[in-house]
Amino acid sequence: MYAIVRSGGRQHKVAVGDIVEVDKIPTASVGDTVELSTLLVVDGDAVTSDPWVLDGIKVQAEIVDHHKGAKIDILRYKNKTGYRRRQGHRQQYTAIKVTGIPAAAK
Repeated sequence: MYAIVRSGGRQHKVAVGDIVEVDKIPTASVGDTVELSTLLVVDGDAVTSDPWVLDGIKVQAEIVDHHKGAKIDILRYKNKTGYRRRQGHRQQYTAIKVTGIPAAAK
């Protein structure tokens, strides 16, 4: 059984026990539980994609860690003008462990 969930404007395929990196959830601390909105649930051969049914299904997850991702170097250069800019970025992530995916009501 797995589900497709939305978090931080992205979609992730999750199953129970998976640890997934999502964009930082600033309101939660380590050990808290969060609910993720579900876009699709696959249970064997049964696929649930009806938005009315999925409104009642929230994937339960526990926050494991907050950390930063790898550094990204952003370099801008224009030829013959002496224009050079250097910028770095490290995205902040939250690691969550999926603890439960409720079954769809039939």
